[in-house]
Amino acid sequence: MLPDLKTAQAELELAGTLNPGPWTKHSENVGLAARNIAEKVPGMDPNRAQILGILHDIGRRVGVVSIPRHIVEGYRYCMARGWEETARICMTHSYPLMAGEWDRDPEDPEEALIQDYIASCQADDYDRLIQLCDGLAVDYGFCILEKRLVDVVRRYGIEDNTLDRWNAFFAIKEGFEARIGASVYQCLPDIGRTTLLCP
Repeated sequence: MLPDLKTAQAELELAGTLNPGPWTKHSENVGLAARNIAEKVPGMDPNRAQILGILHDIGRRVGVVSIPRHIVEGYRYCMARGWEETARICMTHSYPLMAGEWDRDPEDPEEALIQDYIASCQADDYDRLIQLCDGLAVDYGFCILEKRLVDVVRRYGIEDNTLDRWNAFFAIKEGFEARIGASVYQCLPDIGRTTLLCP
């Protein structure tokens, strides 16, 4: 089950009052990017894609939290409302390698929950689309993937699998481009200008 678009937008607006910050504009833009790309992919539902994009980071409503914590908080919040599809995206959006993300035991119960969940599912088009759009959207618009990936590494650091993760993002991007017959960047309004911004 999935909330409708109006409900998703209202949930994000409420979350922004609980934990103000640029993450809400980023989430709006992930939703817009997902809609614009899904419109070009045969068989994908642009409305569904936008809803999933808007709510992918909804776990941040609880405050400034770690990557594993916001994922689990979003999953629990959506599951409590019966939004299983959205809960799934909360879990998968940060892990382009899916089960290949980990070669170690989990460090805490939240990471264990994420690992167990992701090990039990296979990425579908919507998982991959939101993973990609999370890498294309910033709070002030859209940017090329390289800029966003470097920005994330500057904030969170380099890990052993960083290069594998980058390659996975590019493989997802290239997969969608093959299906639409064009660059995904052509789906993102004003990306040339906003990529060059350094706010």
